[in-house]
Amino acid sequence: MVQQRQNAMRVERLKQSADFQRLLNTPIKHRSAHFAIHHVLAEPSRPAKPGRETDSPDLSTDRAETCPALVDDLPTVLWLGCLVPKRHARRSVTRSLLKRQMRHAAERASAQLPGGLALLRMRQPFPAAQYPSASSPALRLAARQELEQLMRRFLAPAPAAQTVPSAESA
Repeated sequence: MVQQRQNAMRVERLKQSADFQRLLNTPIKHRSAHFAIHHVLAEPSRPAKPGRETDSPDLSTDRAETCPALVDDLPTVLWLGCLVPKRHARRSVTRSLLKRQMRHAAERASAQLPGGLALLRMRQPFPAAQYPSASSPALRLAARQELEQLMRRFLAPAPAAQTVPSAESA
């Protein structure tokens, strides 16, 4: 088990709102009944440093951030953001429980996860009639199972495109 942890991708938290917006503007990679995952092979944006002028056009070093990343410089860390809107989980206890489940699902799959930026977000609320308690064990189990299934689909290789036989070959 120790060897597996050494080979696992490091999972860090995504903190910049610009990165959340960037991920929300990308198409959904995979979805389940209640969750969706967005992913981009990129590094997180740098926070603006106080006291630094960012709009000085005469410096050549300011344009370095627009250069595309080299192939050898692919991200080696997964920056994960978890998004549970208040409209889907009214109580903070429930939102915290779901975010913990999201982070744990990513950490459990960290050995196979690609690097870059990822956003796990809640798409639909769990039915309140079925899970009346804010942090019930049943809700915890349902969220964990659905997130593990979503991670398996995210990690599965994309199916190869099937070729349609042409009329000439028939």
